[in-house]
Amino acid sequence: MFAPFLTPPYLPFAIAFVVMIGIGLIEAIGLGLGSLDLDGEIGGAGDGGVLDWLGLGGELPILIWLTSLLGCFTLAGVAIQQGATALAGAPLAWPAAAAAATLAGLLLNMVAANGLARVMPGFETTAISVDGLLRRRGTILEGTARRGAPARARVVDDHGQAHVVMVEPHDDDDALATGDTALLVRREGVLFFALPDGHALLRSI
Repeated sequence: MFAPFLTPPYLPFAIAFVVMIGIGLIEAIGLGLGSLDLDGEIGGAGDGGVLDWLGLGGELPILIWLTSLLGCFTLAGVAIQQGATALAGAPLAWPAAAAAATLAGLLLNMVAANGLARVMPGFETTAISVDGLLRRRGTILEGTARRGAPARARVVDDHGQAHVVMVEPHDDDDALATGDTALLVRREGVLFFALPDGHALLRSI
């Protein structure tokens, strides 16, 4: 039954299907967008722009969009080859089929991606700007953070998503031990600087 899908005319769609499954597995075991801090955003598209047309103008994470596109490409390709076989007795050569499926897949994915962005609003919380963690409290996971010797801290963003960042005390004389909580007040690159909860500036916060 599945033998035709292993032949050259179906090869692009078989590969797309395998990649789609691989991305899905990566997301399922927690190695996807939920563990990444993205400092940049895709820009340059206004209302009606190319990114909006492709379904990337909303808040859908790129890996979810890509998985949807691969699925639409695979479905379109199989449908094209099955239709060609029914009408002409043989599937199209894979380059022609792949070109047609790319166009059809983009059109299908525009609808699918926009639909996913509407019905799965929780995806909006999986990718945030790193600066969005500032003014959040973090908990030191292990070791002691001192100036010049950062330690790992766990920070939960506004959406309940946990992030692990490297933290140093803001003041030279402070130290943050395992289990201590501190307020992230500034950032330099990937390194955050924090004030311990017992700091005089935070007693009223």
